[in-house]
Amino acid sequence: MNTPDKGNFRRPEERRDQPLLNERIRVPELRLIDEAGTQVGIVPTKEALQIARERGFDLLVVQPDSSPPVAKILDFHKYEFETKKRLRETKKKHHIIDVKEIKMRYKIEEHDYQVKVRSGNKFLDEGDKVKVIILLRGREMQHKQLALDLMYRYADDLKDLGILDREPRLEGKSVIMIISPIPQKGKPALVESLEPKV
Repeated sequence: MNTPDKGNFRRPEERRDQPLLNERIRVPELRLIDEAGTQVGIVPTKEALQIARERGFDLLVVQPDSSPPVAKILDFHKYEFETKKRLRETKKKHHIIDVKEIKMRYKIEEHDYQVKVRSGNKFLDEGDKVKVIILLRGREMQHKQLALDLMYRYADDLKDLGILDREPRLEGKSVIMIISPIPQKGKPALVESLEPKV
């Protein structure tokens, strides 16, 4: 007869990730900081918890690696809200640069070419890099100069918003060029992303 599976007895991950708050604090003593930010000193954990409860606050370990750990008396919900708000503000101030790909052929029609120019302008205006690829198939390899000329024309059409980051270059059966947005004053800080996006 098989014994029923009683599951994993280890603590679930969520519990380990939870902050050391109130009854979850297992150390015998703490370096206590009160709600006004004043250092109270080294206090037994039970006493620190009782002080926090009497004042209508929570006890949170803010530096668990210290010896003894540092705990603060605070309103945990307010603290959590302000931490998340600060994180959102930080994310808002950063713009991740994506590398957008534009593919075309050197025999492209004028209307299609203008569509690609508008796409490039839009990407550069949003602060993203533009990776331009012209694919050459079979006998088209003999006309690589036409592809390079088209690349320089494209770069020239985007010169108001972008600068050449990488000159047009033949790589295998493709001609590749990268255009970066012109840095503008007052724009948010940029963080580089290596993944190309189409």
